[in-house]
Amino acid sequence: MASTTTFDRSPQKQKAILVHLDIHSMGGSSGSQSATGHAGASDYDSDQREFEDLARSAGADVCAIIGGSRQRPDAGLFVGSGKAIEVAAAVVADEADLAIFNHDLSPSQERNLEKILKCRVLDRAGLILDIFASRARSHEGKLQVELAQLHHLRTRLVRGWTHLERQKGGIGMRGPGESQLETDRRLVSERIDTLKRRLEEVRGRRAQNRAGRRRSEIPTVSLVGYTNAGKSSLFNALTGDDSFASNQLFATLDTTVRRIDLPEGEPAVLADTVGFIRDLPHDLIAAFRATLEESREAALLLHVIDAGDGERMARIEQVNRVLAEIEADGVPLLQVFNKIDLRTEETPRIERDDAGVAVRVYVSARDRLGLDLLKTAIGERLRPGVPDFEIVVPARAARLRAQLFELRAVRGETVDDEGAAHLRISLPYERLRGLCVAAGIAPPAEPRVFEEWETAT
Repeated sequence: MASTTTFDRSPQKQKAILVHLDIHSMGGSSGSQSATGHAGASDYDSDQREFEDLARSAGADVCAIIGGSRQRPDAGLFVGSGKAIEVAAAVVADEADLAIFNHDLSPSQERNLEKILKCRVLDRAGLILDIFASRARSHEGKLQVELAQLHHLRTRLVRGWTHLERQKGGIGMRGPGESQLETDRRLVSERIDTLKRRLEEVRGRRAQNRAGRRRSEIPTVSLVGYTNAGKSSLFNALTGDDSFASNQLFATLDTTVRRIDLPEGEPAVLADTVGFIRDLPHDLIAAFRATLEESREAALLLHVIDAGDGERMARIEQVNRVLAEIEADGVPLLQVFNKIDLRTEETPRIERDDAGVAVRVYVSARDRLGLDLLKTAIGERLRPGVPDFEIVVPARAARLRAQLFELRAVRGETVDDEGAAHLRISLPYERLRGLCVAAGIAPPAEPRVFEEWETAT
């Protein structure tokens, strides 16, 4: 019987060689986007920095980074024989335990590379799954990660999974003529079925919780965004919670739900979810379906963006792709540019579209800047209808006051000692702005939270 090379899969910190190639499209045009999402040198460098962060987040001791460029992946080795020999030399020189590729490798490519490199080979999907495994804390999170790992590793089985037979007892389980590999595959498939059943139970409980919130008419606001954009820090700042938050990729995986009170006293439920990343493994998205449904079923998504990230536009696009994949792209969305403390030119503010609807809010979760503005914007987006504005109409602009009453846009009115009317107006922003400009008075800059007002009659 032919022997099979195996490598130690110790959880201890390992010395690693990183391999990151620029794979061009079939046409080879310099302006075209590559098969791995690279469109230029800046994207390549950004992806490499993210790759290094991922490797270090997994606990790897990065010894060297080997780059290069190819028109298309090699069918047998992905990187080609020459590059494989270069990587093998680096493995020997640095006494590395592991070679990590910033690409998705087929099972055959992974096995072929292990034969040449004489060390364990891990692709991008496997690396992300490993990070998730180290971050999972709750029972649900561990089930989700294990399911994704088993899906990923099922096609890579050689040996090493027979320990699973202890869960049901190994005696009498193997059929006549069944090979060891077939036994391993069957055991993994059975474990996958068990995990799916358990996660369906979790999904059912989440659905019941959401139904309860709907019955009590409490809307859910879900935080989404690229990993390390500051979602958990913003969650803690808005809720006063102390959930774990750290400046690292995938610092938290487990969904946390807390109640918040908005400026006019309306309650809402804020949900912090797992961060997204480029080329998030499909198995992982499928495994985290129950968690990600918090976003799909939300009344509003807060897309948290790192305002100091030079690649933020690409990050926004990646998040939008994942939202489309989990069928959450139709949920109303408010962009939240976080970490403005890192950009001196940015100030806390709300940006609106032509209809006066809040579409972006600039905040700093760390310094607690702009959080009241964010809560105001959330309240506006959750309330039906249009936001309320305050305008001051002097006596000389009585015609404007009459117009607003004719439009039935006045929800409250007080009059000051100089005879000027302070009006609470509910009207689309552009319509109100046009009326104010025509009357020669300044239009409002921001909506207001109103407390004690006389009801207009």
